[in-house]
Amino acid sequence: MNNISIPKNNTDYFWTRHCIGKIFQYGITANKIKRIIKYPDRKEEGIAPQTIAVMKQKSKKDHSKGELWVMYQLRKNKKVIISAWFYPAITPKGKQIFIPDEVWDEIAKQIEKEEK
Repeated sequence: MNNISIPKNNTDYFWTRHCIGKIFQYGITANKIKRIIKYPDRKEEGIAPQTIAVMKQKSKKDHSKGELWVMYQLRKNKKVIISAWFYPAITPKGKQIFIPDEVWDEIAKQIEKEEK
């Protein structure tokens, strides 16, 4: 079993509550998310305003197709980790992927909160 803990905000990373929820939902560690950001298999413009989406394919050891995605935003030399999710298939390059409404709501709340 993974030893999942709540990631701490620091000078390099800010973790939204939405992302922290996804960490526990999918059993992803903060270090895994950081690795995906640093060494993605693919990097695209995020579908939320001014965001970056990065993806890493699931390990071949799992014997299943799928991708781990992370969406983040760069703000003042800090990566704001907005969301992380598992996509159970292989997405085509350059095509928009489905983002649930709850993610959009969390993004709007986070942006509003930080602009105050």
